[in-house]
Amino acid sequence: MFELDDKIVRKNILDLKPYSSARDEFSGDDGVFLDANENPFGKLNRYPDPHQRELKKKLSKIKSVPSENIFIGNGSDEVIDLTFRIFCNPGKDKALTFSPGYGMYEVSAQVNDVGLIKVPLNNSFQIDFEVVEKYLNDKALKLIFVCSPNNPTGNIIDNIELLPKIFKGIVVIDEAYIDFSKADSFIIKIKEFPNLIVSQTFSKAWGLAASRVGTAYASAKIISLFNKVKHPYNVSGLNQRAALKALENYFGFEKRKSIILKQKSWLEKQLQSIPVVKKIYPSDANFILVEVTDADNVYSELVNKKVIIRNRNHLVKNCIRITVGTPDENKKLIKELSEL
Repeated sequence: MFELDDKIVRKNILDLKPYSSARDEFSGDDGVFLDANENPFGKLNRYPDPHQRELKKKLSKIKSVPSENIFIGNGSDEVIDLTFRIFCNPGKDKALTFSPGYGMYEVSAQVNDVGLIKVPLNNSFQIDFEVVEKYLNDKALKLIFVCSPNNPTGNIIDNIELLPKIFKGIVVIDEAYIDFSKADSFIIKIKEFPNLIVSQTFSKAWGLAASRVGTAYASAKIISLFNKVKHPYNVSGLNQRAALKALENYFGFEKRKSIILKQKSWLEKQLQSIPVVKKIYPSDANFILVEVTDADNVYSELVNKKVIIRNRNHLVKNCIRITVGTPDENKKLIKELSEL
């Protein structure tokens, strides 16, 4: 039986009394507000709802998840950072992630003084569970991070549900790109696995990268811990409204996503005839990992022509990562690649 005791959660976090802001003590909309030392003049003079209640209510309806199981943060990177702060004692505990994978897990581990175990994915960019099991008896191991669809490889990771089954600590599934995939979200599994956290973002398919709104879905007990340690007003009112506006335009969301997916298929087809391209990896995301003859040179040549892709040579030998752009941007990319 999984329990959120001091073997899983840092004791100081369990004992922490969260900061209570003025908007925690009174959350109504009407009245003369003289409680939060705000400037009484202006359009942006009032603090936002610290718990994003309206946004959670909307997400709850769309995702079929109770509001108490939703955390909203200042981008998905806040979810990563808070997870380290809640569950890992600095200088003592460890986390595990996979390589190649999203680089912020390693950065956040270093910032929080947490040891990081990097387990290589196999040649198909899938988890080798026999290798993972070798680390699970380490009492210092508290967290496992897995990105699916994976960044930078673009593929769905198979059999992820084995992780919260075989691991006694916390498993975080990063689904930043799940909206582009045909695979089901693991949000539907949070009732089954009390040690599971699923993170998503408004930055990708919803087109709100500038607004920095990320979400986490987990048991009510885990979400309460996130709310304990977050900053009082962690998501601005402007960004909350931007997310709400996006959610209200679901037709536009689906239309733009459809264009991106069609353009991805077009790009994959066009790339097959490019001389410098050696391999195109299958993708469940809005980007494509491509092996080329010389990634460093291809990157430099494209930059010189004002076409910016991502050089992933240090993660996957001679690979570049191409984000799917607008039709005109994609045509420009193919034109310039063809001339290399």
